[in-house]
Amino acid sequence: MTRTTALPLIALVAALAACSRSEPPLPAEPGTVAPSSASASPSSSPQAEAREARVKSLAPDGTEIRYRVYGSGEPALVFVHGWSCDSGYWDAQLNHFATRHTVITVDLAGHGDSPGDQRSDWSMANFGADVAAAVKDAGAQRVVLVGSSMGGPVSLEAARRLPGQVIGIVGVDTFREIATPFPKDQFAAILEKMRQDFAATTAGFVGANFFTDRTDPVLKNWIVEDMAAAPPAVAIPAVTALMEMDYRQALDALDLPIVALNSAGSPTDEAAIRQVEPRFRVVALEGVGHFPMLEDPQVFNRMLERIVAEWTQFEPERNRLSRPPQTG
Repeated sequence: MTRTTALPLIALVAALAACSRSEPPLPAEPGTVAPSSASASPSSSPQAEAREARVKSLAPDGTEIRYRVYGSGEPALVFVHGWSCDSGYWDAQLNHFATRHTVITVDLAGHGDSPGDQRSDWSMANFGADVAAAVKDAGAQRVVLVGSSMGGPVSLEAARRLPGQVIGIVGVDTFREIATPFPKDQFAAILEKMRQDFAATTAGFVGANFFTDRTDPVLKNWIVEDMAAAPPAVAIPAVTALMEMDYRQALDALDLPIVALNSAGSPTDEAAIRQVEPRFRVVALEGVGHFPMLEDPQVFNRMLERIVAEWTQFEPERNRLSRPPQTG
C-alpha cells in the first residue's frame, strides 16, 4: 500500500481541511467495485432527520452560522469540518451516532451554507466562536468536539468559549504541528502559488498527498475538485491564520483530554507533543489518508464510539477541572 507522502508541506495541508460545493459520494462497500468518476453523484442514503437552525456567531462580526442537529442524548457530539470542506464531510457519521447522541454539525463562516461576507478576520478564534455559538444555541450541556484537519485547532478555540461543557476533543488527522510549528518560509512558497492559481495548486497538492492507493477513486476525485473550488478570498486568509495558531496559549487555557485519530501514513510525534500537552495521545489508523471518516467510516465510527464511551464513563474523575467552580 502506498501511504500518504510525509513531505514537509504535508504538515501544512494536513492541518488544512472553506466551502463544499456538493455532497460527498458514498464510499464503496467492501467487496464492491466503485463506480467511475463520471457517474459520481451526491449521496442519496437516508440520514438521521435534521433540525436545521441558524445563529449569530459569537465572533465580533456576528456572522450568521448554519448548523444542524440530529438525534438526542448526551454527551452531544459536535463535528467540525476543516479547510475547504463543510459539514457534509460528516454524513457517514450521522446515522451511526444520532441513535444515541445529539449530533451537531456546523458550517463555519464562509463555508457551506454559512456566508462569509461580514468576516474579515479568519482566525481560528473566530471559527471557534462559530462553533461555540451553535453549541450554545442548540442547548447542549456536555459535548465532545470532533475536528477534522483545521477543525482540530478550531475545536481548541471553541472549547475555550465553552468552559465546563467540553468532555474532550478528538482531532481527525490533525494536531501534528503542536510541538513543531510549520516553517513560515516553506509556507510562503505554497501561499504564493495559491495566490497565483488557487484551484490548480490546491488540486495538485491534495491529489498527491491526501490519499492512499486504497482510496475510492470516486471519493478522491470529489474531494480534490471540491477543495480546489473553494473561494480563495476565504481559503487563503484562513490558512494564513491557521499557520499563526498559538497552540500553547490555547492548551494552557484548557484541561481536557485530546485524542488524535490520525492516518498512519504520516507519523505523529506523540512523545514531543506530550511535552506540550501531557494528556495528548494518538490512535494511528492504517490504510486511510486525510479523511478517515469518509474513507473507512465503519472503523472510524467504531474508534470514535470507544473514545466517547470511555470519556463518558470516567469524565467526572478525569475532567474535574473542566467544570465551572461551584459557588454558594
